[in-house]
Amino acid sequence: MAPRRLRILLGAMAGCGLALAQATAPVAVSSPDGNIRMSFSAPGGRLVYDVSFRGKLVLTPSALGLEIQGQPVLGADVEIASSQAGKIDETYTLPAGKSKEVRNQCNTVALDVRETKDPSRRFTVEARVYNDGAAFRYVVPEQDAIKELRIANERTQFVFAKDATTFPLILRNFRTSWEDNYRTVALSGIHPESLIAVPLLTELPGVAFLAITEANIENYSGMYLMHDERNARQLSARLAPHIDDAGVSVVVKTPAPSPWRVLMIADSPGRLLESQIVNNLNPPPAFADTSWIKPGKASWDWWSGPYDENVNFKPGKNFETSKHYVDFSAQSGFQYFMLDAGWSTRIKAGNNDSGSDIAKPIPEMKMPELLAYAKSQNVGVWLWAHWTDIDRQMDEAFPLFEKWGVPGVKIDFMDRDDQWMVDFYHRVARKAAEHHLMVDFHGAYKPDGLSRTWPNVITREGVLGLEYNKWSARVTPDHNVMLAFTRLLAGPMDYTPGGFHNATPAEFVPRNEQPMVMTSRAHQTALFVVYESPFEMVSDYPEIYQGTKELAFLSKVPTTWDEMRVLNAKVGDYITIGRRHGKEWYVGSITGSRPVELDIPLEFLPAGDFVAEIYSDAKDAGENPTHTSVETRKVNRTMRLKAPMVSGGGQAIRIYPAQ
Repeated sequence: MAPRRLRILLGAMAGCGLALAQATAPVAVSSPDGNIRMSFSAPGGRLVYDVSFRGKLVLTPSALGLEIQGQPVLGADVEIASSQAGKIDETYTLPAGKSKEVRNQCNTVALDVRETKDPSRRFTVEARVYNDGAAFRYVVPEQDAIKELRIANERTQFVFAKDATTFPLILRNFRTSWEDNYRTVALSGIHPESLIAVPLLTELPGVAFLAITEANIENYSGMYLMHDERNARQLSARLAPHIDDAGVSVVVKTPAPSPWRVLMIADSPGRLLESQIVNNLNPPPAFADTSWIKPGKASWDWWSGPYDENVNFKPGKNFETSKHYVDFSAQSGFQYFMLDAGWSTRIKAGNNDSGSDIAKPIPEMKMPELLAYAKSQNVGVWLWAHWTDIDRQMDEAFPLFEKWGVPGVKIDFMDRDDQWMVDFYHRVARKAAEHHLMVDFHGAYKPDGLSRTWPNVITREGVLGLEYNKWSARVTPDHNVMLAFTRLLAGPMDYTPGGFHNATPAEFVPRNEQPMVMTSRAHQTALFVVYESPFEMVSDYPEIYQGTKELAFLSKVPTTWDEMRVLNAKVGDYITIGRRHGKEWYVGSITGSRPVELDIPLEFLPAGDFVAEIYSDAKDAGENPTHTSVETRKVNRTMRLKAPMVSGGGQAIRIYPAQ
């Protein structure tokens, strides 16, 4: 990893103008550019905060506090005893992400909050305000009244300055895989019993776009939101409860910090997508050597079902099928083959247990021979595993996988983010790093920046992705566009793009083998740019790509980036994202159900001449969505390109220096 250039300025440093202040008046902290301001006060002994953007309130006074089991609410009868201001300004690099180099710049304040009545408990609220948002967290120190912190829930509120348009993911309960469709609804129209996942994108007309999420979840449970029926503009935090005790969400020894409650704020949704605030709120990497972390693309044997064309073997979980996929990866320039469920020996299953021995491959796989062959082709083989098998066999399996030369493991079906399961993610990340294994969490909760501290955790699911085409008609073009503005705010997303059996909505039929997708082929190609995932599955079976124009693009498009820019953005309608890798730029545009022609300025290019390879919807792609047109032309930074897209269409562009 490149050397970190760190400059942290604290109140004790001369010339900073920072001080400890008796906080009889509200305590405020602003972003470095002055656009975002967060203020804290305790009127009538009730701790509250508010947030403004460019002088307009985004959140009006909203309560802060913790519900502690067996004790009064912490935050109800308090005063701000003192505050300490500070600054952070550092630059660090990431082995994978939306940009290689990240600047972490913010102004900070820490509030010493104390109860005015017995038992005189105390806690700290830490806040950081960036140019792209604000964040705060609770820190409860060790004290006589709180040796062990048993949190039933938070009293954290988000009271909007006006009714807003929201784009929520509403889940049925606390035990899901976060796989559902996003909705569009007025804040005041959200039912009070709805359990809202974060990140939650909202638009306050004439004020700002605001997204609420969280960062650095450790030794804690995940946060959800619920609408308060007594206040049409209020959302309140709700923590995932323990599985064995629904009355408590967090049990931890003090001192204890909460995760960061994150407010991403901008004047346009595109600026939110460019934000690095979630990564910035996590600790630095837990290990120094990241040279073994190698993101890339993978062929995948699950999505298309046990199906291949013109082969002399029976497709399924066997050596011949896997070798076929390894060959496809090698020929296409993909770094990996993803070997999904069914490769390991079945044993007696227990309660919520997949019942597999992941230390013993089935004989049909000829695992030593397969791994040796893949190595000879410079292709790594990732392995799928149920989380219960990982939990049971981690200490045995991870050293074995390392010995086999396996580069990574895809872990599935956790479907929870209670405190125990959050700890499981951290245990996996730590143990996998010890054995040089990358991790892809499926059946997962949203990212929280864990990949900054554990950069071997390179992607995760937590999304209603392409797999749903096998049994439903839920993966619509509008859904794909909405994901870019919602789920992607949290971090990398393993959606598994690349479905090339393209069909119109009228022709679409869900099926397990050879699944269809109801978007154009250019749309599916563009998803490799629009969606961020350092480990990217190319989902369909090998034969469907052979001889296609788009395979050249899929072979070239990277999965790591030096920088990214949102070039067009309208929530739910369309998006254009440009990403740079070295001297090359890749531009992806997708639209929902409405056809559109977008203008793409090339001002992001440096001076000089470039070549643009443009993969667009053919003129008849609305009726024949597999049809694309490919154009190669010289371009420079003074020019503009057009992206004409049919319903459910897209465009993918590779731009590289002219020779």
